[in-house]
Amino acid sequence: MIHDSILDTIGDTPIVRLQRLAPAGITMYVKIEAFNPMSSVKDRLAYAIIRDALDEGELQPGQTVIEATSGNTGISLAMVCAALGHPFVAVMADSFSIERRKLMRALGAKVILTPAAERGSGMVNKAAALAAKHGWFLGRQFENEANPAYHRNTTAAEILRDFAGRRLDYFVSGWGTGGTMTGVGQMLRLARPEVQIIATEPKVAAMLDGEPWSPHKIQGWTPDFVPAVLDREVFHRNVPVDETVSRDCARDLAQKEGIFCGISAGATFAAGLEIAREAEQGSVIMCMLPDTGERYLSTFLFEGINEGSDDEWLAAQ
Repeated sequence: MIHDSILDTIGDTPIVRLQRLAPAGITMYVKIEAFNPMSSVKDRLAYAIIRDALDEGELQPGQTVIEATSGNTGISLAMVCAALGHPFVAVMADSFSIERRKLMRALGAKVILTPAAERGSGMVNKAAALAAKHGWFLGRQFENEANPAYHRNTTAAEILRDFAGRRLDYFVSGWGTGGTMTGVGQMLRLARPEVQIIATEPKVAAMLDGEPWSPHKIQGWTPDFVPAVLDREVFHRNVPVDETVSRDCARDLAQKEGIFCGISAGATFAAGLEIAREAEQGSVIMCMLPDTGERYLSTFLFEGINEGSDDEWLAAQ
């Protein structure tokens, strides 16, 4: 298959049935967003924001783009901007994995770090201040309506196409910007009203349940504010998840299904498993897996994984 641009490869990610981890009597599917060119669902958001800004005349040819990001959006924007000829500046809290910084810089971006103590709000405020000072285009992913609109037109359309004529009882997704949950949830409510929309977030930062925000290890999820993009009426239920359980679910997906994914993907699957335990027999659940595991090498996702030779294992054989 030949494409004119790397941007043409965004979307149409596969939905895969789980063979070993789904409970008996329950069918579970995962939509693997790591098949996007920069290995995350944020490729969709990044392209949507830049394409919309160019079409509306808000972004001029060659103008610098800046955005606050926990990493995946920045990586995706760096790719989109490189493809379209725009310099890109990412503003990111220094608590996020170093792999993210290196990936963005490898794509030609500049990375400005903010103190972790300032939380997500700190990096958002810093990006806005730099955009105003230098005349750069600010992506505003947390409030930009091009974000959920693109998910309505692509992600949701793909799910509806792939499940046409098939049973689907639950759609499970976390929230970072809220774009996936809002765009997909709104379309499923219209086209498949029988589907239950399940939101999930870290237990220690269950803001949709009215709890205060606390630092957590599920990178990319739940900043210390609820984004304007998130439609809080779209989901039927919220299922907060433990971050260690989320890590272990990500490892299980890799080791028992061959699906290599990040911590937030494990968290979404953990919420899906909780739904599966109480769902009626024959139910069908689909979980969004936002990204790959490769940008978590320095995080607790890989904690305790041997880096040397497995000599002890070999000696026991």
